[in-house]
Amino acid sequence: MALMLHNTRFDRLRVGFVYADGLTQWQQVATGAFGAHWRAGGQILFSAPDRRVAPVALVLRFDRLASVHLLRMRLLGVDEANLQANVLAAAVGCALTLLFLGAIYNTALAIAVRRQFPAWLGAWAACMVLWGFFWSQFDLLMNGALAGAPSSQICTALACLAVTLATQGAVTALARDTVPVALRRVTIGCGLATGALGIPASLVRGSSIDAWGAVLGIATLADLVAVALCLGIAWRRGSGEARAFAGAWAVPMVVLATTQVVDTASLFWGGGAQMLVLLGATWQTLWISVAATHRLTRIRLERDRARQAEATAHELARRDPLTGLRNRRGLVEAVDAMIGQGEDEHSPFALLLVDVDKFKTINDTHGHEVGDQVLCRLAGRLSRWDGAMCAVARFGGEEFAMVVVGLSGPVLTQFADRVRQEVAECDHGPALRAVTVSIGIAEARGAADFQSLYRLADEALYRAKQAGRNCVMSAGRPGGDGILPASMERELERVERVSLKHTYS
Repeated sequence: MALMLHNTRFDRLRVGFVYADGLTQWQQVATGAFGAHWRAGGQILFSAPDRRVAPVALVLRFDRLASVHLLRMRLLGVDEANLQANVLAAAVGCALTLLFLGAIYNTALAIAVRRQFPAWLGAWAACMVLWGFFWSQFDLLMNGALAGAPSSQICTALACLAVTLATQGAVTALARDTVPVALRRVTIGCGLATGALGIPASLVRGSSIDAWGAVLGIATLADLVAVALCLGIAWRRGSGEARAFAGAWAVPMVVLATTQVVDTASLFWGGGAQMLVLLGATWQTLWISVAATHRLTRIRLERDRARQAEATAHELARRDPLTGLRNRRGLVEAVDAMIGQGEDEHSPFALLLVDVDKFKTINDTHGHEVGDQVLCRLAGRLSRWDGAMCAVARFGGEEFAMVVVGLSGPVLTQFADRVRQEVAECDHGPALRAVTVSIGIAEARGAADFQSLYRLADEALYRAKQAGRNCVMSAGRPGGDGILPASMERELERVERVSLKHTYS
């Protein structure tokens, strides 16, 4: 049996393990003398000595315990306690390393660009590194006399100072014209007040620590609300900095607010609220460091935007404005690469022309707006197959096209009929019955040009229309028996199914 106790303010603690035979074995720690009992993550470990009889009770005796409400204790197996201590130590070490790197980076950035914001951020990250160093008890590796209450008191002062530095960083990151002057002053005042309250709170060793904790909690929440208002107003006024840093501040704000109202003592292998704060600070440092770097590359991005605008215009020229699918020009360019791949790998490729049945009747009966909605729904369904091996386009009017690589013969016909069936299943509302399509297929292997494929597919589509619509017709099939109406769906069940929805989406 092992007792894991989170460090708090006391002068001396004696732990007695009472065994079934009546023997009690005592272990002791005191301020400045934790011996081998301390563990990373602010933990103190007491392990019951091995005896033939099992321990049946546990006795704790504190001298000058500041507050019983600050006690966080867990009973664990010895192996489990050691494992949790090691995992917590590794997590703390990783977080502190990232914070340390963030402090160095932002300090160097502040010197290079001569700006306040990265300087405040660097100072805040450095403060959080120190706080994590003392809270985790890594400081005991250098000075064991700081064990216990001294480390707790230092942590209180550093935590309040970190709130002040973070508040200054948030305010200075926002342009002055994006935040009201009064709100800016109130926010800075809240940060300074929290830092000032940390001085007397860190000196308290008696029962008044609970009252000071409540005051600090209120001050911290008020500061969070003020910073959130600054970010929100700046965002509404178009501040790019507010948008960039909102994600960075959101997590620490939620974390700090959560620690004030939710019991987090058992989280993170006993690290609790402190570990949650450390992880939130690490997230914030990384996010803001990246965001600050992004701001410094803004000039280059402006240049890149001009190039991107040109590329976008190039892409839009190859897209159908109604459905967002490729247009004829875009499909021809996409198909060139796909046909080239087919030649290299000697794999078949095919063009499917998909034409909406009786679309003119839909337009005449329900209006062109409804007709456009039908086309968009069909385009959305067809786009599910669009990918590296299948290109989808709208040629204009009610005609769509699909180029497929790697399928031929019955499997290709089956795929086309699956497309026909899924298109027919589209829900167009109660005003319209099922909208069906006819499909013409043209297959090729090796060298072939798009125009030749299109001519063959168009001929097959014409025959599909003549055959009664809502069917698939393949060009160049022996005997011209490529028609697969809905009544022959049972025949398809004997053919091995090929699910292109996942393969090509």
